[in-house]
Amino acid sequence: MADHRVEAFANAARFAISLAMTNDFLAVAALFWSAFLAATILPGASEVLLAVTLIERTADPWLLIGVATLGNTLGSLVNWMLGRFLIGFKDRRWFPVPSDRIDRFSKTFNRYGSWSLLFAWAPIGGDALTVVAGIARVGVIPFLVLVGVGKLFRYLVVAAGALSWPWI
Repeated sequence: MADHRVEAFANAARFAISLAMTNDFLAVAALFWSAFLAATILPGASEVLLAVTLIERTADPWLLIGVATLGNTLGSLVNWMLGRFLIGFKDRRWFPVPSDRIDRFSKTFNRYGSWSLLFAWAPIGGDALTVVAGIARVGVIPFLVLVGVGKLFRYLVVAAGALSWPWI
């Protein structure tokens, strides 16, 4: 009985290693990290990589959309954590954003509420919105749901455009 389990585990490990060595796996991993980094304060354009992987038929379109959404949402979670946990240093001279600007952003966020996180996908202001959500102490679960839904919608639109283009 134990030999059967060891053999099954070895087969699963061999399969995982062979999958990891394929170009398709590397393309999907690159999509995840591109989406993750694009959601942080670093610049990036994961939509382009998603479109290319969809056009090249690298993997199932739903998998690609899901990977991009997951990576981008988790990248936004990094921003939320920066806002949530680094705000205590806002009075330090080295802190990159002045206190009056943080207060202004927080008041604007509070005026529109957590529902504004559905627009965290926006190229201008989306990253700042996720940082301010951390400052405003939006709960992590509502944050992830609202940001994830908005980012999923954006990637669905990108995928629909890429897959319906005449060259496909």
